[in-house]
Amino acid sequence: MRQINFVVIFVICLALVLFGIENTESATIHVVRGVNIEAPLCIELMISLGVGAVLAWVFSVWVQVQGYFNINPQVQQREMRIQQLEEDVERYRVELEDLQPMLPGAANKDAGTEEAVA
Repeated sequence: MRQINFVVIFVICLALVLFGIENTESATIHVVRGVNIEAPLCIELMISLGVGAVLAWVFSVWVQVQGYFNINPQVQQREMRIQQLEEDVERYRVELEDLQPMLPGAANKDAGTEEAVA
């Protein structure tokens, strides 16, 4: 995957360099009324690509943060469900211990242990 990323980045940078070599003439950008920026076209393009890359990165971080906050309630629900299931297991264990002396096989075991002790 790293090699594919490297090739993609290399091709994009190569295209920018070739574009910059061919487009050195000056161009004017009208930012707002009364503010004009005049620079070579390749520089303006690289600046706009840089701003776009930074905005894409900020958007990606924002989406990850939103995903973190959306996952948090799901984790809390799962932890509550795990706790409920653990309580159920403990309750069933206590019930089983209470019912065990009533089982037919348990009476024979108790009699055998009393005879062995005496």
